Order: sequence, then structure tokens, then C-alpha cells
Amino acid sequence: MSILSRKSQSTLAVLAALLVGAMAQPVAAVEEGAFAFETTKDLYRVCSIDAGDPDFTAAQVACTAFIEATVQYHDAVSDRKQLKRLACFPQGATIADGQKAFVAWGKQNAGDAKRMGELPVVGLIRALAKAYPCK
Repeated sequence: MSILSRKSQSTLAVLAALLVGAMAQPVAAVEEGAFAFETTKDLYRVCSIDAGDPDFTAAQVACTAFIEATVQYHDAVSDRKQLKRLACFPQGATIADGQKAFVAWGKQNAGDAKRMGELPVVGLIRALAKAYPCK
């Protein structure tokens, strides 16, 4: 089961359009490199940004897009039946649910320099596999 629904595809398209529009406005421009995804710590920082932060909307779009792309890739390669699924999403799971799971996992692992220094896709999959284990 894919975590992506047609509704979330439409939502992602709208959010992407909003991000493009926001980035075109000088007053809403995000500092270059602010949403770099070099490490799991970077992704955690972006995905857990406070709702009162001026960059909240852009951060949510960036986080959602990263999670969406990771889940789509995971689903695509594991559906070929040659690779074991790493996370098994229940019916109705959403990208927002995945983000909550990742942020909770990130909070628990914030002090683990090795885990937080991994590629963000690795940290995200670790979090999703913990939240949505395959039985």
C-alpha cells in the first residue's frame, strides 16, 4: 500500500506551487542553504520547525516533498518483489503521519551523532520502519 493518495498528490502540487510563489517574493525568500538535506539532522530541523517561524510554510513544503519522494522510491523499488519492504504503511496513512513519526523518532535520536549524521533518506526510512514495521 502506498502512503500516497490522489488527494495528497493534489495537495503536494498545490504546496509546491505555493513554495514557488513564496520563493519568488523577496520578503519571503528563504536564505540559501536553509533547507539543505545533507544529514538526517538537517531533515529533522526542517520537518520540526515551529509553526510560528516565518519559514514554517516553506519548511513544511520541503519536508513533505522529501518524505513523498522517499516513500515513492521505496514503494517503487520494493514493489518489484526483489527487495524486501522496509516500511509497511497501513490503509489511510498520510505523509503528515509519516512526518509526525519522523519528528518523534528524530527527537528520540537527537543526541545520537552517528544516526543524525547519516544521509537523511536513511534516517527517514529508519523512522518509518520503526513506526510502520512489516510483519
